[in-house]
Amino acid sequence: MSEYYTLVQSIRLALHDALEADPNVMLLGEDIGKNGGVFRATEGLQDQFGHMRVLDTPLSEALIAGLSVGLSTHGLKPIAEFQFMGFIYPAIEQIISHISRMRNRTRGRLSCPLVIRAPYSGGIHAPEHHSESTEALFAHIPGLRVVIPTRPSQAYGLLRSAIESPDPVVYLEPKKIYHTLKEPIDRNAPWPKLDQAQCISKGHHLTLIAWGAMLPLAYQSAQWAHQQGISVELIDLVSIKPLDLKTLLNSVRQTGRCLIVHEAARTAGLGAELAASLQESAWGSLLAPIMRITGYDTVMPYAQLESYYLPQTKHINHAITTLMEYPG
Repeated sequence: MSEYYTLVQSIRLALHDALEADPNVMLLGEDIGKNGGVFRATEGLQDQFGHMRVLDTPLSEALIAGLSVGLSTHGLKPIAEFQFMGFIYPAIEQIISHISRMRNRTRGRLSCPLVIRAPYSGGIHAPEHHSESTEALFAHIPGLRVVIPTRPSQAYGLLRSAIESPDPVVYLEPKKIYHTLKEPIDRNAPWPKLDQAQCISKGHHLTLIAWGAMLPLAYQSAQWAHQQGISVELIDLVSIKPLDLKTLLNSVRQTGRCLIVHEAARTAGLGAELAASLQESAWGSLLAPIMRITGYDTVMPYAQLESYYLPQTKHINHAITTLMEYPG
């Protein structure tokens, strides 16, 4: 019988298998070795692979990113963990000025293949700076790939693909769903491509696009809609950069309606980019305006108000009903 894994356990398994398969792979980050990481994604790996391959760093995100540049350009494959997405901002200068443009700057003489891992998003009642959802920030940086897994089996293969990518990959982990689902993992299955969205369920009335911790909510709303006689095509975006517009356009041209759900702040969020791109290329097929359900243009509040900030199924359900009121 296959062993079942949660999302965070599948990430640890992928890290283990990558370390075992390639001596050039190494992990670095704050408290990832002896303590096994805040969420235990690296638990036991330092004991198995040693201090030189699973490296505890000082509390300096800029150092972690800068050290990863040097390691990567000299033939190693660093996987850098940032404890929370909200702590990554001291490393932005290294990510934008060096990691993302190394290949361009050296005209192909050097590349910078590395993976940046960071737990992101809200939903666990964490204090400030622990619940950020700023994926759109990284999507705006040329030279980076950005992916978000939502299921354990997907997380395993997506991380293995990211580690093998010749480009730097930002791998964001929705911590709210670290432990909510268990799946068997076929470690010999082909790894998914880094630039493909995944259709979760087929439908013909409306396209529902979500990613990260919003996908389970979107799935619940799709099931609710089915009970109301509304056929929803649910798409897990997966790849934040580059966008798989082909898959999205094919769906929207068929359904004529589109709802995008993300928990990040609304203004300049990724949903706006998706809506603009879909409207430009599929406007002749649209039966209703493209709608967005998002977080607010505020800092994520503390625990007691967190649920008021995050999108809920009732919001998604209402938007689905509203879109279906347009004649088609």
